[in-house]
Amino acid sequence: MSELTHFNEQGRAKMIDVSDKAETTRTAIAKSSIIVNETIHSQITEGTNKKGDVFAVAQVAAIMAAKSTSSIIPMCHPIPLTGVNIHFEWNIDKSSAHYEVLIEAEVKTKGVTGVEMEALTAASAAALTIYDMCKAAGKEMVIGPTMLLRKTGGKNGDYKRQF
Repeated sequence: MSELTHFNEQGRAKMIDVSDKAETTRTAIAKSSIIVNETIHSQITEGTNKKGDVFAVAQVAAIMAAKSTSSIIPMCHPIPLTGVNIHFEWNIDKSSAHYEVLIEAEVKTKGVTGVEMEALTAASAAALTIYDMCKAAGKEMVIGPTMLLRKTGGKNGDYKRQF
């Protein structure tokens, strides 16, 4: 049976000690999505949303979220990020009135622990920000799924999601 690394000798939560881990370049790419209605799609693409440029605000929110992950996820270490990049892409099927924003967050660091949580947090924050900025035009938006697509670096090696 493997040792539970996030519990101390009293059975209470602890942040694991990464002092002796090797510093490596680490990356993680996560994705999320949000399904919106046609009105919201039009507002975003035509730049008519009353709160402003939806993707620009969501991009900044995602970057801020990646940088703040250790403040909201209790066992995450504060990590000096070396890069955060967010991409948005539309997946549209007009015949079924399906308007979906695909969100991809890529996070990089050179350090002793990975950035999977930072990438997942960034993708989630982007989707939540789109919801917040567009909720006046329809609250039936659906967020997700959110998932890790790839990660590199670290003692566990690389990971690529198999679909």
